[in-house]
Parts: sequence; C-alpha cells; structure tokens
Amino acid sequence: MPLTAVPDRAAGNLRGAAYMLVVTASFTTGDALIRLATEEMPLFQVIFLRSWIAVAFLGLLVWRAGAHRMRVGPRDRRLIGLRSAAEVCAMVPFFIALANMPFANVSALLQALPLSLTLAGAVFLGEPVGWRRLAAIVVGFCGVLLIVQPGGSGFTAYALLVLLTVVFVTFRDLSTRRISPEIPAVLLGLVMAVFVLVSSGVLSLLTPWQPVTVRGALLLFGAGVFIASGYIFAALAMRHGEIGFVTPFRYMALVWAVLLGFFVFGEWPDALTWAGALLVVATGLYTLYREQVVRRAARRA
Repeated sequence: MPLTAVPDRAAGNLRGAAYMLVVTASFTTGDALIRLATEEMPLFQVIFLRSWIAVAFLGLLVWRAGAHRMRVGPRDRRLIGLRSAAEVCAMVPFFIALANMPFANVSALLQALPLSLTLAGAVFLGEPVGWRRLAAIVVGFCGVLLIVQPGGSGFTAYALLVLLTVVFVTFRDLSTRRISPEIPAVLLGLVMAVFVLVSSGVLSLLTPWQPVTVRGALLLFGAGVFIASGYIFAALAMRHGEIGFVTPFRYMALVWAVLLGFFVFGEWPDALTWAGALLVVATGLYTLYREQVVRRAARRA
C-alpha cells in the first residue's frame, strides 16, 4: 500500500472505495471493542490506553515510510491541526453516546454524514446545490428524526451527541480535502492519534482508574490496531477517490454495526430506527447521484 503517492483521480476511485470499506470495518470493530472494554474501565481511560497502542503502531509506520523527515508547510500544518482538533471534538460526544446507546442506532445516525457534507459544501465552499439535492437533504434529516424519536418513548439525549459528532466529522473531512496530496496519509493519522491521546489523557483524570485485566488488555490492543488502520485508510479514501464515488461506501458501516450489535451485544433496531436509517441512506445515495449528474453536465458544458 503506497503511503505517499496519490494516483490519478479517475483511476483511484475503485481504490478509494476499497479503502472506505476497510475504514468502515475497522472503525466499527474498534468501536465495538471499546464498548466491551468500558464494561471494566472508565470510558476515557479506555480511549487513552487504546490511543497509546494506535500512536505506537502509526509511529512505526511513519518511521518506516520516512514520513517523519517530511517538511510540512504552514498552511498544511494549520489544516492538519484543524483536522485533528475536529476529530477530538467528534470523539468525546461519540464515545459517550456509544457507551449509552444501542450500537446500530449510533451508526444509523452517523449515516447522515453525506447529507451534512453536501450541505456544508454549499454553505462554506459555495458549491452549487439544486432543489433536488436540497429536498433530499430535508427528507434525509426527517429520517434522522425517526431515529432520534424526539418526544417519543425511545428518545435519548445521547442521540443528540451523535448528531454533534456528525458536525465535527463533516468539518474534519472538508479539512482533509484541502490538505496537500503530498502529505502522507499515515502522517495525518499519527497526528490525529496524538491529539486524541493527549485529550483523552486529560479527560481520564476526571474519574478513578481501574486495573487492567488480561481481557481488557486484549480488547485495548485490538481496538488500537483497528482504530489506527481506520485513521490511515480514512485519509487514503478521501484523497484517492472522488467524494461522490467513495462516500456511498460509508453506508457499509451500518451493516457492520447491525451485525455486531446483534451478535455481540444482543441488540436489534426497532421499526422506527430501521425506517429512519433506510430513509437517510436512500436520500444520501440520491444526493451523491445528483452530484455526479451535475458534475458530468458541467464537464460537457
């Protein structure tokens, strides 16, 4: 796997899609391991210890690739810092929600990300968004409401934390697209992991630490490896393939989450959650399809 070269955009689409499949599997599995570890230890102790493993793994890859000798310009340093800070801001509400909500429900709400990326591109980057995509975004967020169920018996305030996570992940992905392609993806992953390590270390001081059992150590090690892999492949996916082509493969995260939620945690989404998730996925796919139609029309003009 090349850590520095970025292929031609069209030729890289399939590679970007493959990377995104690895991303969804890595992050979802890592999250499941973290949730299991929180049965024995406080949440931020788990994240802090897991982050040491991720930093060590990514640091070794950076050293082997020689990426630590690379000169990074001021503009890229700012963007990398913003990207990593956004990851930290997304991490805190996400893991709090993960520890207190059904596993698949968290993933279902995260599927609103393609809709939020489209909306953010229009608001902050001035990208044109026609009425069809605006209508799809509105319908998609109606699906989000079905999952959140405000005012209903299934409502939990933790769902709002997942939506806050979507906001910060949107900012993170927009920042990633603006970083120079010469910056190795593994270096981006290492910086992000260090940011998470420091922030979770501070937050872990808020609660008493618990002893680490053999089972807990194995869960932490597995989570660290999976999260480190996710960091690397997330940067590769966003930089090798076009957003419109790669982003639909994010929806595989919902499949992994439903399977893990059922087989590991004995959870199954209710009917409203299924309806909302299908609505969010359908409108997200339609939004991405319309983006491709607009781009092709612009190239022909």
